[in-house]
Parts: sequence; structure tokens; C-alpha cells
Amino acid sequence: MPDDFYDVIVIGGGHAACEAAYAAARLGASTLMLTINLDHIAQMSCNPCIGGIAKGHVVREIDALGGAMGQIADATSIQFRMLNRTKGPAVWSPRSQCDKAAYQRAMKRLLEQTPNLTIRQSQVTSFLLDGDAVCGVETEFGDRYKSKSVVVCTGTFLAGKLHFGLKNFAGGRAGDPPSVALAQCFRDQLHLHTGRLKTGTPPRLLGSTIDFSGLDIQPSEDSDERFSFFPDDSVRPASVNHNLNCYLTHTDSRAAELVRANLDKAPMYNGLIHGIGTRYCPSFEDKIVRFPDHERHHIYLEPEGEFTGEYYLNGLSTSLPPEVQLAILRTIPGLEHAQVTRYAYAIEYDFVFPEELDRTLHVRKWKGLYHAGQINGTSGYEEAAGQGLLAGLNAARYAAGKDGVELGRDSSYLGVLADDITTKEIVEPYRLFTSRAEHRLSLRQDNADFRLCPLAYEWGLLPQEKYDRFRAYAEKCEKTEALCRSIRKEGRSHWDRLKDCKGDCEADPPSFEASEIGLDLTQFTDRRVLRELTIRAHYEGYMRQEQLAIENLRALEAWRIPADFDYAALPGLRNESRMKLQKIRPGTLAQAGRIDGVTPSEISLLQVFLMREKKKHE
Repeated sequence: MPDDFYDVIVIGGGHAACEAAYAAARLGASTLMLTINLDHIAQMSCNPCIGGIAKGHVVREIDALGGAMGQIADATSIQFRMLNRTKGPAVWSPRSQCDKAAYQRAMKRLLEQTPNLTIRQSQVTSFLLDGDAVCGVETEFGDRYKSKSVVVCTGTFLAGKLHFGLKNFAGGRAGDPPSVALAQCFRDQLHLHTGRLKTGTPPRLLGSTIDFSGLDIQPSEDSDERFSFFPDDSVRPASVNHNLNCYLTHTDSRAAELVRANLDKAPMYNGLIHGIGTRYCPSFEDKIVRFPDHERHHIYLEPEGEFTGEYYLNGLSTSLPPEVQLAILRTIPGLEHAQVTRYAYAIEYDFVFPEELDRTLHVRKWKGLYHAGQINGTSGYEEAAGQGLLAGLNAARYAAGKDGVELGRDSSYLGVLADDITTKEIVEPYRLFTSRAEHRLSLRQDNADFRLCPLAYEWGLLPQEKYDRFRAYAEKCEKTEALCRSIRKEGRSHWDRLKDCKGDCEADPPSFEASEIGLDLTQFTDRRVLRELTIRAHYEGYMRQEQLAIENLRALEAWRIPADFDYAALPGLRNESRMKLQKIRPGTLAQAGRIDGVTPSEISLLQVFLMREKKKHE
């Protein structure tokens, strides 16, 4: 059978793989996407929602970079909310509950219609190597596909194992096989540093058997906001109800006692699971053990879609045996007679320590190899999708003979993510939070297009039509802001009046009325312009201070450290710092300064040494 050749091969079919393949193909690279099951492309294995705290920022950034997740989420949303409204606009975070099946269909359709992209159902079993370069893959059928670069987005499939109490089964997730041969390749063929992580999912219930009468209703938010800066009805599947309710219930001491009485049957506590789970999305048994004084824990009942009766129990992730799961459900208000359609389970899987990567998500040891998603020790659809876009972009650039590009911590949450995972020691699945971004006043979800659309256009990710739409909106904001600053009334500029809104631009009518200050009301027919300018005005003073910190960061980022820098030859470093610097191989002085245990004095020492080396070559 003859070998097929592609510029980029993407392994996987999850959220990272979808964005990687979509990005590479948009750059004109001939791209092949290989996945175990074509019907499970963009499967929402856990919660069928997109966004949330910090995650919503990432989805906006993906959209500003021309990615797919925001548009697909908008097209298939069954409930939208803007989280953190009681706090400042810098931490407002959009979140959509999505129709699980519709999201899959819409993403699959979009990829199938993307030029330069071929999608095939096949399991990759090994890599093709040429010296220190990965130059293709081989599948279970013996097919060999050669390429200039490969992006690995295997999610939880590498040697995946599902745990239901004392029983366990091999699987990448419920209903799909694991990728065992490929997992072995990372150790034996590529010789990469691998580890084991764990995540989990709650039971699903049949809605017709739930008693909703006594539960708190959580309706969809009445807002004109969505994820995408570029609404596109062409990706919308037929008939999606965008206003389905979620519901709130709770557990009590009876459920806690059941957990305590059955901890010997919980794989995380009896030694059956060796992978490490995340602190930020704990299983129900973890909550009971870690917070023994909390008698009640919230459980959110979230619909899985418009055309299914299944509900997702957010807050009840567990690996306890099915009979214990049923007993717990019988103690929860509204669920006393509910029927389980799918039992909860935990899954452990292999990952590759991201110390093997640089910030372009390129594997240092192997030319042309990129990793994205949970293989890098991260968690979440959004974190995976963002990495996929970055890895797909750089894989396509590598195939075209171009240098890789990075996103800085000052430009995006994606930059924070890439920097964190390649700098910090991964001891649990990594999850983004707004608190991880030191410049979060600048990295708001509302201004992701201003931060990233020009870069996306320059890199070829954002098509001309979308860039023109962004420029028209940006010019409208600029003209309106200039007008507000120039007109004064009673000793105050209209820009100062905007500051009085304190970000409250959702009121109806708005708390700031353009007609009151004599402006042409048509200037504010676009409520998004009003929201954006109100936030800018409110944060203006803080932003000036933050900009100084960003400029200092950029000065340190400009100090590049050679990839082969000999830290052993640098006197004055403590052994701990030398070992960490040799292990992580930071690309810049700023990144070196963020490594745990490396002191400011050692960074100064490194800076002096780099300056001397630079002068030697001048």
C-alpha cells in the first residue's frame, strides 16, 4: 500500500484535535486528522458545557484567533450565562450549556467542509522517525502516512482505564477503546517522560423520573452576549432551543455517611487508581473527606440536549460502585426515584510531562512533533482547544519552513497556559483560573478581539472577511471614545460620565444614556460598543499602572536564552536552580524567573552572563 503524504497529521478527535486540524488547514497546510471514531468527534465526555471562570476567556480568545469553539458553542447553546457579574468586568466569564449531540454534529460538519482537511477513522499505533524528526505515523491497519509535522491530541485515551468501584475496564472513555500501543510508543520509541493522571464524571439521569417540583430553577440569562465575535448562522444546526432550564438541589449528611461507609470501595482510596486527580474539580468522595464539616454540597442538574431526556449531575463526580451511587441518589431531593442512564466513573490515563515542550508546544527532543490537550497534563475542553489551536498553527508553520510563534502572558490566557505548563511542575491536572493571570485587567473576555485579531490576521488564521468586521467594530469604538473625550458638559467630559457606570452596561435602559449628554444616539445602537467603552473608562487608571508592569515583563521576555545554554558553566547557581533550569530549559529570562525556586539574584546573574556572551559575538 503506497504511503500518503501530508504537511500536518493530527492524532485524535477531541477538542484539541478539532482546533489543531482546523488551524493547520486554514493556514493552507494539507492536513490529515486520524481518530478512533468519526461519530465521536468533539465528544463532550464530561459536562456538555463550554466556558466558565477563565475558560470563557479562552473560548473568546480561540474565536479571536479564528478558531471554531465559540461559533459552535453559540450555535448549539441551550443556556447562556455570564458568570461573576457581581465582580469586576475583568473576571466576567461567559458559559454556555450546549446540546451535546448538536455540538458534535456541528463541529464534524464544519471540519468536513474545511478545505485542505482530510478526516479518517483509524487508530495510530506508532510513529515514523527519521533521525531526530517525527515524519509520520502508522495505523492499526498498516497504513503509513508521512508528514512534515505531527500534532498529538490523545486526550484520556493513552492506556486509559475506567473505574466503577472495584471493577475496572480498559477504555479511552465509556464506549471507546484505549490507545495502548501508542501509549507504549511514548516511552519506548520516543523516550519521553510520562506519568499518570485521573479525572472523572458523574452519573446521568432520565429527566422524566426526576421530581423538579421542589428544585430551584436556574433559567438562561436574558442577554445579547455570546461567545463569538463573528456570528455565523451557517454553522447552526436545525432547531436548537436556546433557553432550557437548569436546576439546583443538594446532598446532606445521609449522602456523606454513605460515602464514609464505602470508602474502601472507592478506587482513589483503596489503591486501585494510581493517577493523580485535580483539586479544583474533586470527586464527591473527595469533597466528603476533605471538607468533613460541610453537610450540604450543591448539585446542578443540567440538560444534555434538547432532544434527549438525560441530565448531567454537576457536582456528583464519583468512582464509587453503582449500588452506592444509587443509594446516594435516593437521599438527594428530587432524585429519590430517578433512573440512572449512565453510571459515574473515574478514568486514569497516561500523559507526557510538559517539561518536554517549549512554549510553541513543540517537543524539544523531536523535530516536527507537537502535543496539545490532556496529554500535556491539563484538564478541560477549553484549555485543550486553545492548545490545539496553538499547536496546529505552529505545526503548519513548521511544515512551511517558518519559525514557531508564541503567545505571551501579557497578551492572552492562552499565553499564560502555555507558559505555566512548560514552567511549573505538573503534579495534578492543570486548570486555568483568572487568578493565574497577573495582567488580568488587560486580559478581559470582552477585549480578546482587540488583543488577538491583528495577530491572527498576520499569521493567516483569521480570514479577510472576519478581520474586516473586527476593524469596522474597532474603528467605531475608537471614534466614539474620541467623541466622548472631546465633549464636555458642566465641567466634565462624557468619558468621565462613562466611568460612573462602573461597568454596569447591562441595565435596560443602560445606566448611561447617550441622549442625556447630547450625543447622537445612533452612536450607541451597538450595545457592545457601549459595554466596551464603559469598561475601558472604568479601568483606565488601573490599566496605566498595569501597562508599566507589562512593559517590564516584555523587557525580560526580550532576553532570549539559547536552547543549548550550558547552565553547568554558570558559576553562582545553587544546585536546585541549576537542575530546574536544565530540566525546563526556559526560552527567555522572564520565563526563567517564573520557575519555582529560582531566585531573583540568580536571574540577575544569568542576565549578566547573557550580556557578556552577547558582547563577545558583537
